[in-house]
Amino acid sequence: MGETMQIRTRGIRTTVAALAVVAGVAAAAVPAAAATSASDTPRFLEPAELPPHPSSPWYAGAVTAGQPDPLPMCVGDALPSITSHREYWTEYDTNAQQLTVEGRSEQWSKDFAALLRKDLAGCAKKLMQQDPDITATQKYYGRLNVEEGADVYGIHTASAWGSSDINLFSVGRDGATVTIVRWGQMGTFQHAQVADFKATTVTAVNKLY
Repeated sequence: MGETMQIRTRGIRTTVAALAVVAGVAAAAVPAAAATSASDTPRFLEPAELPPHPSSPWYAGAVTAGQPDPLPMCVGDALPSITSHREYWTEYDTNAQQLTVEGRSEQWSKDFAALLRKDLAGCAKKLMQQDPDITATQKYYGRLNVEEGADVYGIHTASAWGSSDINLFSVGRDGATVTIVRWGQMGTFQHAQVADFKATTVTAVNKLY
């Protein structure tokens, strides 16, 4: 069972507001100049490999070089310019994202993955320090035995104006390559497709090379 943390503090609304933008940004066309060929990057998830949606297929944008805009909550500040990403969305309120970084060495990527795990472990507290109108709660869903390992986290955010969103994150590594997968929708921990998301994470790490 995961550990649950809940703390209230202060800050701004930008991080959680970005969640509402993700699906719309993902659906927008990706400029051809920004798209990278499959041979230049590790393989990314295909839409059908994401947790199944009961009422909609998944769709995907191109694999794109650089940091996404907006940056994802929790892990966005740590992403280097060498990040590649792909956006996914459904016809409803569910969206996802995969971000992959090919490090300069295996040790660099090991340290980077550790930094991401630290950021995710402190995410709920940081969100509430940034915004006094947000209550954030998180769970750690454990480590998966795939390649060099992958860790899975859940973050629930509820706002004073009535929004409620659940996001699942995973950080996995294969040698010098680190990948982050994020899945999100309106709802609470009860709506989190944890088992399906773990299966998606295993697939994502296995597909890196």
